[in-house]
Amino acid sequence: MRGVWLDKRVYEALPFTYMGIGAAGLAAGFYIGKGPMSLILTLAGLSCLTGGLVVLLRRWGYRTSRSREAFDDRN
Repeated sequence: MRGVWLDKRVYEALPFTYMGIGAAGLAAGFYIGKGPMSLILTLAGLSCLTGGLVVLLRRWGYRTSRSREAFDDRN
């Protein structure tokens, strides 16, 4: 089975995109103030922000565990 390959720039930008969407969701949730929509936006924003941070840290940990030459040769 063949996987989906993304351009390197898109792949590298994904965690920051997730975190940006999360920050926007948190801001919208706080801007709305009260009600169920505020809670939903706040929780979704927090989830996206946390997910983006987890992906970023997992990539960083994996890359630091490998030699820099092996990473550069592959790309």
